[in-house]
Amino acid sequence: MMQQEHYYHGVGRRKSAIAQVRLFTQPGGIVINGKPLEEAFPWEAWQQLIKEPLQVADALDKYSVQVKVVGGGVVGQAGAVRHGIARALVVLDESLKPSLRQKGLLTRDARVKESKKYGLKRARKKQQYSKR
Repeated sequence: MMQQEHYYHGVGRRKSAIAQVRLFTQPGGIVINGKPLEEAFPWEAWQQLIKEPLQVADALDKYSVQVKVVGGGVVGQAGAVRHGIARALVVLDESLKPSLRQKGLLTRDARVKESKKYGLKRARKKQQYSKR
């Protein structure tokens, strides 16, 4: 872990995943649940998704990021971390808000799985109609 010092906080959400992000001002890597980014999210696509707010802010090697993420699956967690980093960057520097907003990084993706309805097999799937 890192020594205690001032950090900028952001909470990101996606589906049922919640990420608490701490953005430290000294350079370093991205640590997610105590693991480095490459270990926590092995796929390159997930890593790109998470690094996107830092790339837009042109701050990939300027900050170190510490994340605690719970709930959901891997894709939901990656989206939550991305959202949290973007929010923390806005707390750090308000002038980044327009560029992050334009890329859609500050908008919470509200798409969640629809709940199952009684009498149906899933949320909308009905039993097949039988004429005879």
